[in-house]
Amino acid sequence: MKKVAVLLSGCGVFDGTEIHESVLTLLCLSKAGVHYQCFAPDIKQMHVVDHLTGEVDAAASRNVLVESARIARGEVKATTELAIAEFDALIIPGGFGAAKNLCNFATNGSECEVDPLVTDFINEFILAKKPVGFICIAPMMIPRLYPHGVKGTIGNDSDTVAAFNLMGGEHQVATVHEIVVDEANRIVSTPAYMLAGSIAEAHSGIEKLVAKVLEMTDAR
Repeated sequence: MKKVAVLLSGCGVFDGTEIHESVLTLLCLSKAGVHYQCFAPDIKQMHVVDHLTGEVDAAASRNVLVESARIARGEVKATTELAIAEFDALIIPGGFGAAKNLCNFATNGSECEVDPLVTDFINEFILAKKPVGFICIAPMMIPRLYPHGVKGTIGNDSDTVAAFNLMGGEHQVATVHEIVVDEANRIVSTPAYMLAGSIAEAHSGIEKLVAKVLEMTDAR
């Protein structure tokens, strides 16, 4: 049976993983009869946001791995525990945690860097030529991890598209219902809540992304 790693970035759209996107990903994998394992880097969150008010709680401090356990029902491992031979693919949901914790795109824009623990984790899949799916804002890490000219999508936001291209990627405009596939680099991406107005719309692209990632594992 196939096994897919899912990389989380905390819990909650404003400072961690987008919960709808992560749950939809896990549901699609489960319905496809695929085993999955959640991972997260054992690092401090950039900050903590009150999801009711939208305000940053300057006095609070949380750990990405600990917070990710909320989504994974406790079944989450640190990125350093990856045994790459056990996995066929990787999928990374979005949420601001992908741009604040996995990398610092939220603060540094096109000058962003991916956290070293996250770089090491994703590079294991790249070196093993295993497919990786990037959802929502997570594709902003693509140009930092793959060769110049790599293709991906975050939807159609002009400023974010410009940053993706400035970082060395070739952005492809896509609707919420579409995926973009870079066959050469074995990448699939979809906009999800970069464009979605509902959980049903987010599901449309995520379902296609999961299906394509699994199809690419068959082609290895």
